Amino acid sequence: MILFKPEHVEPILSGCKTQTRRLGKKRWKVGSVHQCRLSYRMEPFAYVRVTAVRRERLGNITDDDARREGYLSVEAYREAFERIYGFWDPDVDVWVVDFELVRQS
Repeated sequence: MILFKPEHVEPILSGCKTQTRRLGKKRWKVGSVHQCRLSYRMEPFAYVRVTAVRRERLGNITDDDARREGYLSVEAYREAFERIYGFWDPDVDVWVVDFELVRQS
């Protein structure tokens, strides 16, 4: 299962959001299929297949990556990251998870 914010539902379902950056431990394997949910108690809104996983510095995000995250620019992504996580540290390591939509629920 991968949790997302409500603002990410439409971009995932439309195929615009195909990447997510996460803090913490690696919990995804290439080829695995995960439910996309807004909370643990809610039903999944989609299923995605992980196509790549890598570790990188948060500050290494490019405009192309930001678009894969569902945002127009790195600055727009940074604002969303700060809203979600409460900080922006370009030196922090994050997991970059690339995925493709398998099906909507």
